[in-house]
Amino acid sequence: MLHTTVTPSEKRQAFRAGLNSGTIQRFPGAFTPLSARLIQEKGFEGVYISGAVMANELGLPDIGLTTLSEVAQRGGQISRNTDLPTLIDGDTGFGEPMNVARTVQLLEDAGVSGVHLEDQVNPKRCGHLDGKDVVDEATAVKRIRAAVAARRDPGFVIMARTDIRGVEGLPAALDRAKALQDAGADAIFAEAMADLGEFEAMRAAVDVPILANMTEFGKSDLFTVQQLQDVGVNMVIFPVSLQRIAMGAIERALDTLAAEGSLASVVPEMQTRARLYEVVDYAAYGDFDSNVYTFDLSTNRS
Repeated sequence: MLHTTVTPSEKRQAFRAGLNSGTIQRFPGAFTPLSARLIQEKGFEGVYISGAVMANELGLPDIGLTTLSEVAQRGGQISRNTDLPTLIDGDTGFGEPMNVARTVQLLEDAGVSGVHLEDQVNPKRCGHLDGKDVVDEATAVKRIRAAVAARRDPGFVIMARTDIRGVEGLPAALDRAKALQDAGADAIFAEAMADLGEFEAMRAAVDVPILANMTEFGKSDLFTVQQLQDVGVNMVIFPVSLQRIAMGAIERALDTLAAEGSLASVVPEMQTRARLYEVVDYAAYGDFDSNVYTFDLSTNRS
């Protein structure tokens, strides 16, 4: 009821344990706080909070227009709704080293379990689009060092993302990942790897856990969880998938409504009222206060 009873510290320790467990950690992207509850119920290891999703929810492209306060607020809303660890997209840290430090502390306060910070030039671009630019190695290293220095909870995971593969190629990505690891990154997110062999090369290049981004319509093929584990990937995210599925369903339903004047034909595809109340744990609120839950769902249409 209300919020998770698992503390942020406990979730951060679970995140670190999962990354080092030898079993790949699956983090689907939550596009709403409620969707995080479904991710937990279906047995996944964690919840990802995508910067692209947060921007898209506001009707914005993923080009660095969201603010730190907007990101921290959404991260807190999602993290409070699940017992699972949450990893949030911190973009470029919202500025230079001092801004990065503040970003880390506000996200710690929001209750997320970890953040990834990237080496793109501001304003950033989607990692799977052409035309992006990256900062030099010294600037990228300063961002990660600032994040590590600002961290107050040693359990909070600081992940370094590098987008240099799409700009300068795989050898540059391997070198950049090593430098970011040396700067104190707990894990490496190498964006837009071309194939499984490149993930395998990244695994060999660094000693910390590595992440794979399985986003649809991107540069990487959609490898299975098992394929990624077999080449040593420790964690996989599906950042925008649930939002894409939901928006596709909404668009199809609106077309039906426009054409038929009713949504009767798509009611079987909808989540029922009873199932929604189950996900939001309506009954627990009734147990807490009998004035809240005063109806009978047994006669409700399903």
